[in-house]
This record gives sequence, C-alpha cells and structure tokens, in this order.
Amino acid sequence: MSPNSVAVVDYGMGNLRSVSQALTHVAQGTDFQVIVTAKVQDVLDADRVVLPGQGHMGDCMRELAASGLLDAVLHAAANNPLFGVCVGMQMLIDRSE
Repeated sequence: MSPNSVAVVDYGMGNLRSVSQALTHVAQGTDFQVIVTAKVQDVLDADRVVLPGQGHMGDCMRELAASGLLDAVLHAAANNPLFGVCVGMQMLIDRSE
C-alpha cells in the first residue's frame, strides 16, 4: 500500500460506493490512494481508515465482527486517523443511552 493510503472498510454493510467516490474525487491530483477493502492487513497497513455505516447499529456491529475486521478497525481508531461516516462513527462508542 502507498504511504498515503486511505482504506474504506468493507464489512458487508455501509454506503461504500458514495464514500469511496467522494474520497477518490477529493484525492484527485494528490498522491493519496483510496482502496475499498475487506482485508484485515489492508486496514492495518493504511495510513487513514474510513468506516462507513448505513442501517441498524446492531446489524452493522454484527457484520463488522463477523467479517473479522473489528479488531483491525479498533486498532486503526487507536493509532491512525479514522473517519466514521454516519453509523460508522457511532459504532466506535462503548455505550449509549
């Protein structure tokens, strides 16, 4: 992966197409590489991570855990810039009322 990589996490849910198209548009003319990925290593290797979300929180969390990407996303949130879109940002909180 390039030194300026942005991984859009594909865990089976989320608005991947609109998020990746927006990032690709913004990255035009730069050396940023935007990839949509379901691979743990890609998420761990990326300089920046985007976690899209769309739908029901419980369903999104279940799919993220089932995809095997949950630990990689949490690692990215603790160590790299991470941008959660819609439910993607809410998925990173410990609890809510």
